[in-house]
Amino acid sequence: MKAGPQEIPELVRELVDMSKEYLRQEALEPAKKLGKQAGFGLGAGALFAIAAILLTLGAFASFRRLLPDTPWWGIGARLLTVVLAGGAAGLIFWRMSSDNQ
Repeated sequence: MKAGPQEIPELVRELVDMSKEYLRQEALEPAKKLGKQAGFGLGAGALFAIAAILLTLGAFASFRRLLPDTPWWGIGARLLTVVLAGGAAGLIFWRMSSDNQ
C-alpha cells in the first residue's frame, strides 16, 4: 500500500490525532488521579500538624494546672511539654525509619 502525495496530509492529521489521544490516555488521566491523591495527602498532613500543635498546647495547659503556680514550676511545665513532644516526635521518626514495613 503506497501513499500518494495527496494522502500525506491526511496521514499526518491521523498521526497527530492518535498522538494526542495516546498522550491524554497515558499521561494526563493518571496525572489527574495522582493530583487528587496528592491533595488528600497534603490535607491529611495539615490536619495532623494542627492536631499535634493542639495536643501539645493541651499537654502544656494540663501541666500548668497540675503543678503548683510558681515561676519555677512554670518552667518545669514547659520542660515537661518539650520532653513529651520530643519523645512523641522521636517515636514517630523511629517507627517511620524501621525496615520491616
